[in-house]
Amino acid sequence: MLIFIIVLVVLIVAIVGLGSHLMYSEFKNRVKADFAENNALPTGILTESDIAHLPAAVQKYLHYTKSVGQPKIKNFRAEFVGGMRGKPDVEYMNVQSVQYNFYGKPSRSFFMAANKMGIPAKGLHIYQNETATFEVKLLNWFKVVDARGDKMNQAETVTLLNDMCFIAPATLIDTRITWSAINDTTVKAIYKNGNISISAVLYFNETGKLENFISNDRYDTDGKKYDNYPWATPVEEYALINGYLLPKKAKLIYQKPEGDFTYGELEFKSVKYNLARFED
Repeated sequence: MLIFIIVLVVLIVAIVGLGSHLMYSEFKNRVKADFAENNALPTGILTESDIAHLPAAVQKYLHYTKSVGQPKIKNFRAEFVGGMRGKPDVEYMNVQSVQYNFYGKPSRSFFMAANKMGIPAKGLHIYQNETATFEVKLLNWFKVVDARGDKMNQAETVTLLNDMCFIAPATLIDTRITWSAINDTTVKAIYKNGNISISAVLYFNETGKLENFISNDRYDTDGKKYDNYPWATPVEEYALINGYLLPKKAKLIYQKPEGDFTYGELEFKSVKYNLARFED
């Protein structure tokens, strides 16, 4: 009986591990395709003339983050740790994530490993060619979230712009963004990728820090329903990360009528720019 139990446990562990491997392999293959086909943007030094057309608050932010005088960004690899949850009354599950973004043809591949009470789950966000999917699998096999379609495409375009603002500020010179200043410290950005157009309002302080990003174009979804609430990502502090002053911690919030729902809290682990190949 004991041998049977041991064999069964080993088999379960192996099956769970295989599920994780398959999801990570899809993530890896998607990123490798971007390196092969979508990694040709020039990476010359970002200069004053490159940012001259931007609102003053955005220019100040690019100086604050130390982006001016450094290479322009064609891709990045970032890692985060933190917590996520699906409901306000439950505890966070521990998460670790790695993502790659590319900016020739806007692309984002995000792989997340989560664990709650010893039960593993994996999540995979893919955004390529204006099309987004989001899957979460419990025990790495049982699909509990499967989101896709026009609303998901729009929602992930918002996420892509958010990444540009907080992780890769040098990309804010992108001509797909139309800017308008609301006041000295508040700016509206309209980002268009192909047929998808989304907007967000950026809130800076007087020293140049970007403190919050709020968009009305993102959806809270489990793959079955898509609820539209203002989405905010306030940051708590900035730190020097790989030569740039970037937000160290951020909250992910849906501003629901009954009150703000903070569904995630993330902290930077690392970021690398302008890579030539995939790194595990």
